[in-house]
Amino acid sequence: MNGPAPSGPDPVIIAGAGPVGLALALALARHEVPTLVVDEGSGVCPEGSRSTVLRADTVGFLRRIGYERVAADGRGWTGWRTLRRGRELLSVELEQDDVLHLAQHRLLRGLRDAVSATPLVELLPECAVTDVEQHAGEEAVRVRTERTWLRGSYLVGCDGPRSTVRKRLALRFPGRAAADHYALATIRADLPFPGEARLHRDPPRAPGAPGAREVIARPLPDSVWRLDWRLPPRAPALTPDQLVDQLRSTLAAWNGGAVPGYELISNADYVVQQRLATRFQVGRVFLAGDAAHVLGSLGMQNIDEGLRDADNLAWKLALVWHGCAPDRLLTTYQQERRGAVIARLRAVDQAMPLLQPSTPLLEVRRSLLSGSLRRNAELLSDGSLGTGRLGGAPAYPGRARPGLTRALAPTSPGVLVPDFPVVTADGAVDRLRARLGRGFLVVLVAPGTGVWASEHWLGAGLMPQLTEATEALPLPAELLVTEDYPGAAAHTVLLIRPDGHLVAAVQGCRPEDLYDLADRARNTAAELPVPRAGGTDRGAERGPREAPTGRPTVPASD
Repeated sequence: MNGPAPSGPDPVIIAGAGPVGLALALALARHEVPTLVVDEGSGVCPEGSRSTVLRADTVGFLRRIGYERVAADGRGWTGWRTLRRGRELLSVELEQDDVLHLAQHRLLRGLRDAVSATPLVELLPECAVTDVEQHAGEEAVRVRTERTWLRGSYLVGCDGPRSTVRKRLALRFPGRAAADHYALATIRADLPFPGEARLHRDPPRAPGAPGAREVIARPLPDSVWRLDWRLPPRAPALTPDQLVDQLRSTLAAWNGGAVPGYELISNADYVVQQRLATRFQVGRVFLAGDAAHVLGSLGMQNIDEGLRDADNLAWKLALVWHGCAPDRLLTTYQQERRGAVIARLRAVDQAMPLLQPSTPLLEVRRSLLSGSLRRNAELLSDGSLGTGRLGGAPAYPGRARPGLTRALAPTSPGVLVPDFPVVTADGAVDRLRARLGRGFLVVLVAPGTGVWASEHWLGAGLMPQLTEATEALPLPAELLVTEDYPGAAAHTVLLIRPDGHLVAAVQGCRPEDLYDLADRARNTAAELPVPRAGGTDRGAERGPREAPTGRPTVPASD
């Protein structure tokens, strides 16, 4: 989006120029909100072993905020296979857009290129946050950096698991310091299952190496693969020789006993933490991404969840910044996103005993009852594939007027709507997700619009009344038409949030009903009390179970 920054309140300050911070800045720019992104780094994106797996909704989010080449920078998976000692437990065919795996340095470079084309985003490298000040009743927050003081309308801490912003808010970050332990190798090789990701339980063990409980192989572009071996929690890191032996044993098991030619590009040892901040908001300051939560067991991806934080927060900040909604709308960010992460962590706690026994005796019992693992093979893959409770897009149920809305199969209010073709009010053909991120969407289900030319129906039926009702809404909105939507009858009207979640579906068009739904969407307040500026987390809901701090870790994935 080009042009001068709009007049209005102070810009939003974002601490941290990682994937989540940059994505949030781009999302706010799409809403015409200027940002200052401060970061302690130099802005260089060196290559490394880190990579991330993105799902269709987060890939769509990156595309619409300006990172259009994201699919070309990554590798879409053709399928997923779960094995146990060479026997297949689960096989899933995937479409090219279902799952995308890309190196983190490519993700960062793509986002930085998009930022450089956006005058509404100002990037300040080598400018670490050292202090935060906010005062009750003042519509600003002050941020002290190593250079100077900055003034912003809001501050969002996207500055990682060791977040300075979170520490200055005096928020605890409880959880498990060592939920999982992995050895990682990035290789270039031609494996006999190109494009397919796989999880191999109880793979062959290399002599003298700690027994790996499983290995996950995930393809990247240019014949590059990332392999992660899950090790016993307290096992020492693999030595270089042990890693090579384990790698060769794994490759031989997948290649009929012969080790194919390969190039070892990088390797690492990392521990997965599970942590959750006790609050995501204090006054005019918010947390997002690794600063708010760290999760990665059972294939879950923290960058994926961080991008959902950014998508959720951006439209709410924009409505309040532009004066289209009251401040209480911002409290729903903590309610929705923290609630979604808590649901993920609870799902892990419930699944872990079934999938990853913690003692040798339980491991033996699981081996004897191998049918249990077969029954839970889908659960084992959910986090990696972005499905189910461990990986699927979260729902954010709202509070519409009773009796007004109706559930649609398979989409109920609060659920992320699928992508589908739409026609704009000027007759242009597009996809729904390409229209997200600027305002609310009002979509009329009108069979036949694909047959008749737009000039025949744009001024007929419900369209004039619905056009007038959309223009009268108390927040930015766009009217679209679609020929078909799953479970919706003709003349159903959908109201969709800027992040793609369904607010409501109503039959026909009563302007007062549509206005009421939009007004509730911008006035909904969270059930939790609004945190006060400068407060602490005393008495806040506790996060995951606290565990003694283990070895210092910097996860090698997202």
